Amino acid sequence: MELLDWLVIGVFCLALIGIVVWVISQKNNDSADYFLGGRDATWIAIGASIFASNIGSEHLIGLAGAGASSGMAMAHWEIQGWMILILAWVFVPFYTRSMVYTMPEFLERRYNKQSRTILSIISLISYVLTKVAVTVYAGGLVFQQVFGIKELWGIDFFWIAAIGLVIITAIYTIFGGMKSVLYTSVLQTPILLLGSLIILVLGFRELGGWDEMMRTCSAVTVNDYGNTMTELIRNNNDPNFPWLGALVGSAIIGFWYWCTDQFIVQRVLSGKDEKEARRGTIFGAYLKLLPVFLFLIPGMIAFALHQKYLGAGGEGFLPLLANGNPNADAAFPTLVAKILPAGVKGLVVCGILAALMSSLASLFNSSAMLFTIDFYKRFKPETPEKQLVVIGQMATVVIVILGILWIPIMRSVGDVLYTYLQDVQSVLAPGIASAFLLGVCWKRTSAKGGMWGLISGMIIGLTRLGAKVYYSNATDVADGWFKYLFYDLNWLFFCGWMFLFCIIVVIVVSLCTEAPDPKKIQGLVFGTSTAEQRAATRASWNKWDVINSAIILGLTIAFYIYFW
Repeated sequence: MELLDWLVIGVFCLALIGIVVWVISQKNNDSADYFLGGRDATWIAIGASIFASNIGSEHLIGLAGAGASSGMAMAHWEIQGWMILILAWVFVPFYTRSMVYTMPEFLERRYNKQSRTILSIISLISYVLTKVAVTVYAGGLVFQQVFGIKELWGIDFFWIAAIGLVIITAIYTIFGGMKSVLYTSVLQTPILLLGSLIILVLGFRELGGWDEMMRTCSAVTVNDYGNTMTELIRNNNDPNFPWLGALVGSAIIGFWYWCTDQFIVQRVLSGKDEKEARRGTIFGAYLKLLPVFLFLIPGMIAFALHQKYLGAGGEGFLPLLANGNPNADAAFPTLVAKILPAGVKGLVVCGILAALMSSLASLFNSSAMLFTIDFYKRFKPETPEKQLVVIGQMATVVIVILGILWIPIMRSVGDVLYTYLQDVQSVLAPGIASAFLLGVCWKRTSAKGGMWGLISGMIIGLTRLGAKVYYSNATDVADGWFKYLFYDLNWLFFCGWMFLFCIIVVIVVSLCTEAPDPKKIQGLVFGTSTAEQRAATRASWNKWDVINSAIILGLTIAFYIYFW
């Protein structure tokens, strides 16, 4: 890092401070102002916030590392602009009409209070143990690698970077609320895009172009069935990414994440109306087409550069692990450190900062909102609005502390960080996805049906995670049906079968219990909207929304065809 890099970072920080100060000066008079930015966000702010919230350290380390180790396999999860279109066209009308603050609150309106509580608990635990901890942990690793500092003032620089990142982000999230998340995203998103694009271009220049990357990576097989790093669709016996499991599993996880998770949907709930919310999600869907090229392919570039350097008799491009293998997780920060000129490196570091801070800010705000609205306000409904804002700020502080306390445990699984994250999400998603999908699509889905879908998903998911911990550390364990089902079975196939089981539970319990009152579910399920609601929805879109959606679908299909 040279003086020019530090100057660029300084300018970025001043701009960020300016936005935060302006946001804080806009008083948050009530909980709607604080948690949803007053529900007046435009489509640009919504789309930028969806993208910036999604792109975190799991992309900078995990996705680039996946590209360097397994090639295109993880692209199924990243080329999901089509899934955001489901949020735009199917769920936005129901969420907008309900005027809810949180996804658990929506489930209470559709089902019952118990469903709301179950989803709130699952969401808060998963945020602290996965998203907050993983983002902070990987952020510390990124900056330790980029700055090349192992210790500062006798302290491991990992902790200085990680905790400093948390404190700075928490300050502007606590005082600025949702508005600070939205408006800082408008600054952070273009910087992140520009910085990552520069790495892509300079990486190709260093390597020798797209064809050289494809040639090098297509010569490397990733399984015993002849599949290479450049193939997206792999043999169905592949131990990690069988094609059927990858298609089904990524769709289930994507549906849960993009259409039902508070972390993402909260951006949509902040829209001023249905039109802005839908257009914001369509804009976010366009942006979601980019991570494969901005993060995964740079990982493949880093791998190809490593092979090129070794072939030339050098020591390789990537740093080595203790076992002598290249450290795939270091792909993105190594590209930053080795191929970027002064000034540009500072800009890309700003992009990394933007990704980490925006993702963390969204997590803090969503977690605080879940606690405040779904727990505190339910037990103390007469609490004044301004006090709810203070409670939300205090909840953010607690969540920050819990996330930091979990980091030492996360550090012990650093070499499987992305696998850990996907494993948790693959068993978290099916139960929630089944409850939302049938709740919106089938009028007969009863309150107890949706509730037991959530409960069954939670029980099966915790059993799978517990079995993984046990069998991973146990020795001389006899094979059996339980071990095969909850440990040996491929995680993607398990996700698909678990989703099917939860769907069956919801259907069977619904048919055996009392049907919901038509008045209770009016406007929340297909076929129950009033003429006025249908007219409002129809008036909220035009031909350009349809054309842009078709373009996104066409680009997704073209991607699959090219990398098939």
